[in-house]
Amino acid sequence: MNVYVVIVIQTLFGGATHIFAKTVTNNVDALTLTFLRALISSTGLLLVLRFRGIGLAVEKKDWSSLLWLGFLGTINQVLYLYGIHFTTAANAALLYAVTPVFVLILSRWILKDAITTKKATGILVAFVGVAVVIFERGINFSSENTFGNLIIALAVTAWALFTILGKPMVIKYGALKTTSLAAILGGFLLLPFGGYAASQFQFGSLTRLDWIGIFYLGIGTSIIGYLLWYYALKRIEASKLAVFANGQPLVAAILSLIFLDYTVTGAFLVGGTITVAGVVLTQMS
Repeated sequence: MNVYVVIVIQTLFGGATHIFAKTVTNNVDALTLTFLRALISSTGLLLVLRFRGIGLAVEKKDWSSLLWLGFLGTINQVLYLYGIHFTTAANAALLYAVTPVFVLILSRWILKDAITTKKATGILVAFVGVAVVIFERGINFSSENTFGNLIIALAVTAWALFTILGKPMVIKYGALKTTSLAAILGGFLLLPFGGYAASQFQFGSLTRLDWIGIFYLGIGTSIIGYLLWYYALKRIEASKLAVFANGQPLVAAILSLIFLDYTVTGAFLVGGTITVAGVVLTQMS
């Protein structure tokens, strides 16, 4: 399949993720939801591996890298699901659109990649746009949206690291095996905390819509979305892949208008335009 077709499909799944997550986190706490998501995705991926006849063996030296991927993937999910409860789905999607900027900055720090003047300008412009959205109600850290936006920004950092550090493993072991091992290891790391939270949760309170959202996050996002992301990452540069996250705010905003009675604010439009301009400038360098 053409890699750009894969990326477009992944973007649609990613944009819808923010809608389902916003809905479900109204009734399920982040730890319990991440635990259920990990349980569903790990089980599903193990079944796919078995069907494809792919084992879990890797070189001994790579286990630490895969463990890091599991940790980063899990932290990303916990922070994201916790943060989106306090902000809008459209804001969360816009913050994930800054993934290319985070990837470039972290690539410079970790991989020693060069950042040109044009890239630096684009990064600065993108951060200005994000700041407009994060602080749309003023610099008030007691504001619910501000708090949620800042937590989402931390989640984006974890996602950018998951992308950069995952590249060597994806090239070596492929998207399916790398995604599966990261999900399984992340699930084990989460087990003491997520398992306890789930044991205290009243599952009888969940509606059919909640369960649909939980299974979408477990299958649509953590299996299909992650697999498509790593599939594309094996074939193109991380920064070029990350720029396609810019499509998520549009998908999320449209779905929010339809399903969540969301009102597009002036700050979102201004901040979103500035952010996308900064990311595009960064990618043109």
